[in-house]
Amino acid sequence: MAKRSKIAQEAFDIAEPEARKLGFDLVDAEYKKEGQQMFLRLFIDKKGGISIDDCETFSKLIDPILDERLHHDADVFEVSSPGLTRPLTGISDYIRYEGEKVDVKLFAADASGDKSFTAVIAGTEDEEVLFAKEDGTEIRTALKDISKAVRHIDF
Repeated sequence: MAKRSKIAQEAFDIAEPEARKLGFDLVDAEYKKEGQQMFLRLFIDKKGGISIDDCETFSKLIDPILDERLHHDADVFEVSSPGLTRPLTGISDYIRYEGEKVDVKLFAADASGDKSFTAVIAGTEDEEVLFAKEDGTEIRTALKDISKAVRHIDF
């Protein structure tokens, strides 16, 4: 996700190990003004998705820790899911969604001439992702060569 403010990064650094203890991935944090209030939002995820109960559990755990250790107060604190259509950014996202279908756009066309395609994440290694297309072909590409990837949603 986008570059974090200093306060959001501080909250992320405090909350990330606590999220891991519960089996969640802390994927982002934001600290921003909305209307007259300052909001601190933490975004958690896990394989299979996040429920409202997961958000509540993490919120109850992390709220007193942030109150004690974070050097800024937010008017509103929230824990949320990053949403179904959030772009996959780091290798941990590709690991989390391995076996799932994604829509991929590359900065440049691959060996078969495709610059965008839908495929299943078949695996990861170091900073590379292996995609399996529906026609049976596989594409291995470096993470840095992926312009955008989002989970594919069938309606």
